[in-house]
Amino acid sequence: MKILERFSLKGKVVVITGGTGVLGYSFVKALAEAEARICIVGRSAEKCAERVALAESLGAEAFYVLADVLDEQSMIAAKDTIVARWGTIDSLVNAAGGNIPGATIGPDQDIFDGKITDTIKAIELNLYGTIVPTMVLGEVIAKNGKGSIVNISSLTANKPFTRVLGYTVAKHGIDGFTKWMAAELALRYSDKIRVNAIAPGVFLTDQNRALLINTEGNYSDRAQRIVNNTPFSRLGDPAELEGALIYLLSDAASFVTGETLFVDGGFNSWSGV
Repeated sequence: MKILERFSLKGKVVVITGGTGVLGYSFVKALAEAEARICIVGRSAEKCAERVALAESLGAEAFYVLADVLDEQSMIAAKDTIVARWGTIDSLVNAAGGNIPGATIGPDQDIFDGKITDTIKAIELNLYGTIVPTMVLGEVIAKNGKGSIVNISSLTANKPFTRVLGYTVAKHGIDGFTKWMAAELALRYSDKIRVNAIAPGVFLTDQNRALLINTEGNYSDRAQRIVNNTPFSRLGDPAELEGALIYLLSDAASFVTGETLFVDGGFNSWSGV
């Protein structure tokens, strides 16, 4: 097989949770351009329909299933719907996640002022929101004996950011879960099943623009500190995640498993000196 053919996802059934999110837009776009068949799993019919329309506008087959990634029975129903429609699942992208306002400590708060219940919710959303879909939808991949699962980790799993305890703990868990599943699925099922993660850097989006850009149009203090510790000296664009996703899902990464790929402009690699 020629090298470019190894990057192809043509006809592959790819399920993406969190496809309605900010990063999900780039992921759905990339999957459509790679000619995958896309199932978007989410809780908002309106937002899911928008992403299906995006995929179809790029020539891809797509549909959505309404389901909650934290609810096992909901995910089982989603699995049954997907398999009934397309017969299989070739890959899974666990992109559901994010932070919860109450789980973020304000700049003037003490670390013990954070809301414990919201911190736990942040852990559940990111970590359990990855584990539950994998344990349900991943079973189809395992029984097929081939496929790829991509989780979304974070810089915070390797270099903790201040103020976001729940998010940090969850992403540490995702890294451990990625390695554990990679080993178990390969040992128990096949060397053609891979589990990896992407650790995005800090990306400037409409969702976080107010936090990263001040009223004068310059970087906020927190954003500037991030940029100062990034060799590329800038924030990322979500589109810069697309190549990493397609690579890890494709046969081009056939001997890559249990890894976390940083897409961060060099932040994780640099000492700051």
